[in-house]
Amino acid sequence: MSDAATPSPYAAERRFAIEAVVSAAQLTKAVRDDFDPEAEAVSKADSSPVTVADLGAQALVSMALAEVLPDDPMMGEEDFGQLAESPELAESVLQRVRAQRPEVTLDQVREALDRCDDPAGPGRRWWTLDPVDGTKGFLRNEQYAIALALVEDGEVVVAAMGCPNLPYCGEPGDPNVGGPIGVLFIAERGAGTRMMPLFEADADRAGEPVHAAAPASTAEARYAESVEAAHSNQSEAARIGAALGITAEPVRLDSQTKYAMVARGDASIYLRVPRGDYRENIWDHAAGMLVVSEAGGRVSDVEGKPFDITTGQRMTGNRGAVVTAASIHDEVVAVVRSVLEG
Repeated sequence: MSDAATPSPYAAERRFAIEAVVSAAQLTKAVRDDFDPEAEAVSKADSSPVTVADLGAQALVSMALAEVLPDDPMMGEEDFGQLAESPELAESVLQRVRAQRPEVTLDQVREALDRCDDPAGPGRRWWTLDPVDGTKGFLRNEQYAIALALVEDGEVVVAAMGCPNLPYCGEPGDPNVGGPIGVLFIAERGAGTRMMPLFEADADRAGEPVHAAAPASTAEARYAESVEAAHSNQSEAARIGAALGITAEPVRLDSQTKYAMVARGDASIYLRVPRGDYRENIWDHAAGMLVVSEAGGRVSDVEGKPFDITTGQRMTGNRGAVVTAASIHDEVVAVVRSVLEG
């Protein structure tokens, strides 16, 4: 492929996705660079954290979508509720958004956040956004992602995922990493997955192709797993790893950045082993699933079923996630089912 983006039916959507994610990443990085947790973070009703970065990033993406693709709805994780309850937080979000849109008003921020509803369903076209996937990673100044995906007729067709703290070459925490910090992954249905430096991203450039690993056996595979034990049943994951013969230490990081690690071959397996009857949120997986599948990997739930993203914000027909190199997917699913049913 030439350095210019290959013409596609989704050229306008690809450009919007890249520019929107870069804009959101710039806001989140600016917040993180001088972050004040006392003034810029609160807890939601479910006790999960939300920050000025989450709300400001979603507002920016929503505003851009309304301008560029005004007929497209969006399902986002956040809403204006947190700002309505805290004038101080609202003012902080407004000032962060004004760094890129100086004339914006608080009413416009409210409108941008409130236009994010639940448009999912078969036969529809819509976007889904997690403005800061891995908020606890963001709070620790570790890994998080801005994850944006376009869904048409129940399929993810365009995905952009920005990972502001991921090294362009090498793994997080490796003192010998090369290249810039911050990676943008862009995927289109049938056109592969590519990456480029996040804070130098240009929608007119194609980027560098990435490919999932192809381990000869599961024993050669490496896990990517969550830092937060609450996000996946790690004791069951350890049993699954032992059954697969995996001996390498897992790489632990937050957010859909784990999908990125599988997509570019830094890991070969990422599992979300379900706890109880929990069902996954669409925005936690939509962008990552296309980034991995277009890089040559495979994604399913723990029973081997493809994700059904037509059921609203939660994938009620699926449990957990199995994200792997293609060559080992069936074996991993079989072992996961055996361990969970045993």
